[in-house]
Amino acid sequence: MTVKDGLAAIAKDVVGDVQKEAEALILAAEREAKSILKSAKEEADQNYRAKIAQAKLKAEAEKRKIASVAEVELRNRLLQTKEDLFDAAFEKALAQIKNFVETDQYHDYLLKIIQSAAERIGQKNLIIQVNSKDKDRLTPDVLKRLSEKLHCELQLAEKTGNYLGGCIIQTEDLRIIFDVTLDNRLLELKPVLRVELSKILFGESE
Repeated sequence: MTVKDGLAAIAKDVVGDVQKEAEALILAAEREAKSILKSAKEEADQNYRAKIAQAKLKAEAEKRKIASVAEVELRNRLLQTKEDLFDAAFEKALAQIKNFVETDQYHDYLLKIIQSAAERIGQKNLIIQVNSKDKDRLTPDVLKRLSEKLHCELQLAEKTGNYLGGCIIQTEDLRIIFDVTLDNRLLELKPVLRVELSKILFGESE
């Protein structure tokens, strides 16, 4: 073998080794690239699934929030409707009372509640406070007949009250006071009227 042939053989071996090494590096790079792509795809899939899950949770939370707001708004509207209806019913009752105090029947009613309150108090001297209109109705003659009937002394207070009708009747020492004004009775009627109205309109009691 000549020197030339020897150099050619050595060069061939070197080239072969380099080629094998290059092929091995290329295969390793391809495997690494595939691994990186696979990992990236899995990570992307995980991120996608996580984002989808997060979006669903957010959508459910928003849905519950909207439903809750709607429920509160509906409840508030219902309560406001109840109040409006109650106010309207109360105003109607008030108007009827105002009409009643202008009738002859009211005068009989006034005498009856004075008699009833006086009998419950059971004292000999009583003071009656009424509004200015009723003060004109309770003349000395009317009071005298009523006093004789009750076996007690009834007298009108000098000061008149600012209420629709009825009276406040009390002992001279103010130890016993009965408020039987129409205003007070209307005030006492309010909770009863509210309950009855709820039953009639909504089938429930508050």
